[in-house]
Amino acid sequence: MLHRKPNVQEGEMMETDAFAAFKARQREMWKSFAPTAIFTTPVAAHLVRFAGVANGESVLDVGSGTGPVAITAARAGARVSALDLTPTLLEEAARNAELAGVEVAWTEGDAEKLPYPDASFDVVLSQFGHMFAPRPDLAVAEMRRVLKPGGRVAFATWPPEELIGTMFGFIGRNSPPPPPGASPPPQWGVPEIVIERLGRKFGDVSFERGVMAFPALSLSHYRTFMEGSVGPFQKLVEGFANDPERLAAIRGEFEALATLHYRDNVVNHTYLLTRAG
Repeated sequence: MLHRKPNVQEGEMMETDAFAAFKARQREMWKSFAPTAIFTTPVAAHLVRFAGVANGESVLDVGSGTGPVAITAARAGARVSALDLTPTLLEEAARNAELAGVEVAWTEGDAEKLPYPDASFDVVLSQFGHMFAPRPDLAVAEMRRVLKPGGRVAFATWPPEELIGTMFGFIGRNSPPPPPGASPPPQWGVPEIVIERLGRKFGDVSFERGVMAFPALSLSHYRTFMEGSVGPFQKLVEGFANDPERLAAIRGEFEALATLHYRDNVVNHTYLLTRAG
């Protein structure tokens, strides 16, 4: 079941600062992500296991996308709610849940302003989702607010020194800057920064790493797929469509970044899991 909140055009989620426009761009930019989500399916199982999700627990998935984490948690017996900024992805998520034979309460919404009462969940999860909220302090405060006393949070993020982290750095260097005060998403992949951000709101913090395997016949195959399904990279390429020389340089630089992570027809994406209670 999908609960639709009014979109930015309807006014409900409109903010009166530069972050409103930034989030509107994010909502539009991630519409094409669904083909990539299949590769995160094993990561979702790793995250749900790492979080210790148990039968009967109430779980929130923040930045759910097409639903790999939410559906995996529901299949483990949890009562799951899931939230994402992009309605197109939520529609795909609802279809995925129907195919899996599980119920998830899908809601269009913002990680910085969760539309749930205080102390609603035993576990809050996020797979490569909350890291794109521009203001980490707001995202952390909201996750803590909706957790029950003794609840726990667990999430998967991209370290800045690994492939996806370097990709976002590369995109950032070649794209318009975000609003002042927005934090780069890969900072959520630095354990020292994560510990500092969670601060007094959570107890012990633990970490674990994993590798997401992405099969590709060549780096050009990989790059072409990413251009078509990873919103920030897609927008970067579109922005240089009228400058073939610069576009060729961008593509070459991206393939060079991926070279170190490509072997045996697989591009290896290292991710970081965090759990705190």
